[in-house]
Amino acid sequence: MATTMNERDKELSLVQHLGELRTRLMVAAVAVLITTGISFVFATNMIRLLLIPVDCSFIPTYVCDATPTRLIALSPTENFTTYMRVALFSGIALAMPVILYEIYAYIDPALLPNERRFIRFLGIPVILLFVLGMAFCYFVLLPNAIKFLINFGSDVIQNQLRASDYLSFVTTFILGLGLVFEMPVIIYALVRVHVVRRSWLAKQRRYVFLLVFVAGAILTPTPDPFNQTLVAIPMYLLFELGLFLARFAGGETRAAT
Repeated sequence: MATTMNERDKELSLVQHLGELRTRLMVAAVAVLITTGISFVFATNMIRLLLIPVDCSFIPTYVCDATPTRLIALSPTENFTTYMRVALFSGIALAMPVILYEIYAYIDPALLPNERRFIRFLGIPVILLFVLGMAFCYFVLLPNAIKFLINFGSDVIQNQLRASDYLSFVTTFILGLGLVFEMPVIIYALVRVHVVRRSWLAKQRRYVFLLVFVAGAILTPTPDPFNQTLVAIPMYLLFELGLFLARFAGGETRAAT
């Protein structure tokens, strides 16, 4: 009834929607600004962590063959801008819970009570999968990819890692894999809200299998099939996990009715 309508369920005008969006974006931006500032203080330690995949003192020799563990800069501002890039990457990762909450808070008035419970339920899995994707990239994919890139043509080319190029490549790669690992949640959500049927997705397995290898070739910074497979196989397994979770979404029955 209108008299018992919750304040957040009231319809808003276009201007009010834009004002609400601006407020949510400002809160998310402030959160990223704060976490970026905190991360900047620890940027040196984070750069050392990002160098571990090419540091022979930390990983087995079969992964790393006398590769450099210090970066070089070729411009006066490169040191500072590189530190800022690393701090911003870390700030976005740390502020992800706040960003997700602000997205939820913005769409909350348009949701039904059961949809609100559903979105809240997805919060923790989304964050866990994001962290798992970044960890997989850092511990599994990066050492092999960097080994291939640095040692390729090493007989005639000496590879010196430039700070801006290396750290931009590493942070973008880690963040990208974190987003890719959201596939099971996306599939579950699409089936739950009746955008697609689970039975239809299951019939697309052969195409998905091909697409994940194409995506692996695009996402992987190396052209060798080993690293491409390291990306493609987990992506396909994530698709299968999404199909399994979609069994419990209940979208098939409701969509049929």
